[in-house]
Parts: sequence; C-alpha cells; structure tokens
Amino acid sequence: MPKFVLLNARLFAVGADLTGASNKIELTAEIEDKETTNYYSNGHKEVIGGLGSAEIAAEGQWEAGDATLVDNASWAQLGGVGPWTVCPDGAAVADRAYLTQCLRSEYGLGGSIGDVAPWTGKGASSWPLVRGQMAHPAGTARTSTGVGTAVQLGAVPAGKRLYAALHVLSVAGTTPSITARIESDNAVGFPSATTQLTFTAATAAGAEALRTSGSAITDDWFRVAWTISGTTPSFLFATSFGIR
Repeated sequence: MPKFVLLNARLFAVGADLTGASNKIELTAEIEDKETTNYYSNGHKEVIGGLGSAEIAAEGQWEAGDATLVDNASWAQLGGVGPWTVCPDGAAVADRAYLTQCLRSEYGLGGSIGDVAPWTGKGASSWPLVRGQMAHPAGTARTSTGVGTAVQLGAVPAGKRLYAALHVLSVAGTTPSITARIESDNAVGFPSATTQLTFTAATAAGAEALRTSGSAITDDWFRVAWTISGTTPSFLFATSFGIR
C-alpha cells in the first residue's frame, strides 16, 4: 500500500458502523519495556518486552436516535467488551484491517456554542491487536446462504492463532438468523473447505470475536461463509480476520 491521504478510514465498534459519524480515528499499539539492567550491562540500561496493549480513539459528529448511531451505541457498549475493527482506507474484501476485542472505556460529548455537536470515545484492548484483512464488506446485504471471496492470509504456524471478528450491523425480516463461519483451504477454489471458527447464530445487531486454539493450520486461503434462515431475511455485516 503506497502513501495515501486519509479519506476513507472505517470504524466498526461491536454492532455499529461509526464511519459516517467519525472524522478522526487513531490506533496505537504498545509493548511495555521492563528493565533488566545488571552488573554485566556495561553501564547501559537493558530492557525486555512486557505486556502488550492497544487503544482505539475516535471522534466526530454526535448523533442519537437508534442503535446504529453513535450515542446509542456508545452508551450500550460503555464498560463492555466487544470486537472493534479499524480500516485505514476502505473496507472492501482484502483491504487492510486491524481488529481486537476492546473495553469501551471512555465516551464524551458536547462542545462550545456554535459547534457541530461532537463526540469522543476510546476502546482499550482486551485481546491482542491483529493486523489482518477484511473478509466481508459492510455495504453488501445478504438475504440467503452463501460464501464470501477467498483471501490468501497465509498458513497459521503452531503457536499462532487465526482471529476473526463479525460485526452484524443491521437485521431485517421475520425471525431472521445468520450463522457465520470462517473456512480455510489450500486452494483459492476451496475444493475441500474446512471450518476453523463458527460464530454464534445472530438474530439482531451485535458482534463476536473468535480465535483458534494455537494449533498449526497449513491451509493458506480463508473466507467467511454464512447460513441464513427466516422469512425475507436481510443482513448487513462486516467481517475481518488475521493471524497473530
């Protein structure tokens, strides 16, 4: 990805797409430095890496009225832990994505007279921050069972994990239900797909993050697949995944 101007960053916080209410999104990752200086250090400080953490901070224009808008979503999430996905430049399949489980740790609103009503918010990581890709775009409605586009993430070495986040953004229909899963294979055509992760069936907006056990996965192609049921069901959802 070459240098670019931030024009199309995307933010999915649990079951809300906050992109249209955001004009600033910042993602930071940190590893604690723990001092191990000793008498063999030759007069120089020595450190090793300690605990890792990440934080997602955003701000923008305040809106309220239903669960998809920033005020409703922020109050519902405050103090809770759920998946967040940040994309620096679009959220099409295979676009760069960063995902983690976040504690919704901060929410602020209000400003000076004459301002467009602002909001600010933060999420503190409760899982590792994963650098991955989008598996399903948020703007494509799904009304029947299907599979997504294959993405070549690479094999998962032993000791690493496949992470995935599902953001169900809107649901319509009578008794609608969607069960999404992450499949892998060793070829782009998925001649022998293997299910690696299965999300809990969703009947309303919300989100879930999953990860594998740490065993090696030799397949290098991955995709999201879904089973939909109900009467005239329709779902908007975003899915991200990555290896760490």
